[in-house]
Amino acid sequence: MSLKLSTFYNRILSITNIHVLLALCAAHCLNDLLQSVVTAVYPMLKTELNLDFAQIGLITLVYQIAASIFQPLVGYVFDRRPFTLSLPMGMCCTGTGIALFAYCGTLTGILISVFMIGLGSATLHPEASRITSLAGRGHRGFAQSVFQVGGNFGGSIGPLLVALIVAPNDRHHVLWFLIVVALCFMSMRPICSWYGNYLRTMRQSAEMASHNPLPLSKSRTIFAIAIIVVLIFSKYIYMTSLASYYTFYLIERFGVTVSQSQVCLFVFTVATAAGTLVGGPLGDRFGRKIIIWVSILGTAPFSLLLPHVSLPATVILSFGAGFMLSSAFPAILLYAQELLPNKLGMISGLFFGFAFGVGGIAAAVLGDFADIYGIIGVYNFCAYTPLLGIVAALLPNLKNKTNMA
Repeated sequence: MSLKLSTFYNRILSITNIHVLLALCAAHCLNDLLQSVVTAVYPMLKTELNLDFAQIGLITLVYQIAASIFQPLVGYVFDRRPFTLSLPMGMCCTGTGIALFAYCGTLTGILISVFMIGLGSATLHPEASRITSLAGRGHRGFAQSVFQVGGNFGGSIGPLLVALIVAPNDRHHVLWFLIVVALCFMSMRPICSWYGNYLRTMRQSAEMASHNPLPLSKSRTIFAIAIIVVLIFSKYIYMTSLASYYTFYLIERFGVTVSQSQVCLFVFTVATAAGTLVGGPLGDRFGRKIIIWVSILGTAPFSLLLPHVSLPATVILSFGAGFMLSSAFPAILLYAQELLPNKLGMISGLFFGFAFGVGGIAAAVLGDFADIYGIIGVYNFCAYTPLLGIVAALLPNLKNKTNMA
């Protein structure tokens, strides 16, 4: 079995533009590291500015709405008019937002800073996802997993770096993360170079004008997208409960310190990185539908047990939930791209954006819920949302119906 898996990955490496994929992985890692700084600083921000959970939820909502509204727009614009320097342009917004976030002393200032960070995310995700699909050629699941795992890993080390750099000092130390912004610009250089060459080649060939046929009829495509929307709704409600409020839950229920809670959050985010790396290649091999179905519904046993166990068991169950749930997103995104193969950027932006939007709305709603019923009540409620994954059984099977390069 291990020999077959090794042969499978060796064949992938020989076909894909692996140096571009690794650069995309690094850019996604550094970008999402910067994004995760915002939520990791929440406990300090809450104390410093005397915020309640509803205001914490509002901060997340503004960030997520900025990202979700602009992502499909960015994808649509650059589908029509590809731009080689789109990724560095987005990182300029993120860097500006990080600098503001380090020093703003009012809720209004914080909202402006996270809005800027959201704009940067809105540019990177659809554009980098489109380039990933192009660079991955016939192994798009593997390519998306490499790209996505970079984001998950960056999101996992962000809270850890906050615990080491910011938590022992003050929020102004967030400014050190501008070094990460500079590293991200560096990682984008080979991507921009490859993408520029790709665009020049396409403009000189008839392939630029070609279109891939739709795998399903219009009505079945609409139905499939509706099912995907339900699945994203299910996934990101529970994911938001962990990403935004897990540290508060651990502090209230088990009395851990802020730094200890960040280490536990690190365990969860590492699990999401591992799950993402597995989900894409398995989707290439067995089809997207089965991976989506198993990943989301398979999270339910972990989520249902988590509110009722000890601290060590909670950490273990959060790892299992993060691993299972995160393995679904590469398959979901690629399934959506295969439904509309001529709109890679727009569909990537739409689903990244919708995922962020659901996360933002969920953060605000769960914040109000926590103020009324307590943070433990949030986890008792959210434990049931992965059960919605059962609707994945209604998705049409697209395996072998499309073969986009």
